[in-house]
Amino acid sequence: MKLGIIIGSVREGRVSDRLAKWVENEAKLLDNVETVIVDLKKHQMPFFSEPASPQYNPERQPDKSVQEWLDIVAECDALAVVTPEYNRSYSAVLKNAIDHLDFQLKHKPVMIVAHGSTGGAQAVSHLRAVFPGVLAVTIPPAVMVVGQVSQIINEKGEANEEIKNNPYGPQSALKNALEELKWYSDALAKARQ
Repeated sequence: MKLGIIIGSVREGRVSDRLAKWVENEAKLLDNVETVIVDLKKHQMPFFSEPASPQYNPERQPDKSVQEWLDIVAECDALAVVTPEYNRSYSAVLKNAIDHLDFQLKHKPVMIVAHGSTGGAQAVSHLRAVFPGVLAVTIPPAVMVVGQVSQIINEKGEANEEIKNNPYGPQSALKNALEELKWYSDALAKARQ
């Protein structure tokens, strides 16, 4: 499985990048998993303003930055989307990136990793409603991190001992969700053939 880990925040002082590294570290413990972190800060795209929905525009000619994003997503078998919760939803930059997709995620699984004062629960809920529009499958478990991420996960993506040792905490949730994502990825890859 080639796993694209999307950093869905571009703001100064963000912590979503720590969570992306945390996801990557855990994913690397699974067999046959290759990871790529996709930082939307490095893939700045124009606001979506095409004349038609990408799925209904066979004459589409995306901007170079958009095409790079589309190619990266197309090469992945699955995505882990890391998002903060902003104003009870996910970030605008993530929405813009999703809006540029057409068929790159068709029949591919997406895992959502969110953080915020309520663990990003509303961001998770909104993303679950949006991803079917780009033909993706969100897996049942989501990973929600409550509290100050910078106090529990360091810049290398390593969780503190309290988190690592809590059998009901986010580390355990991440491990279980990644195993589920791998199962969905393998099953859907076989079905796509």
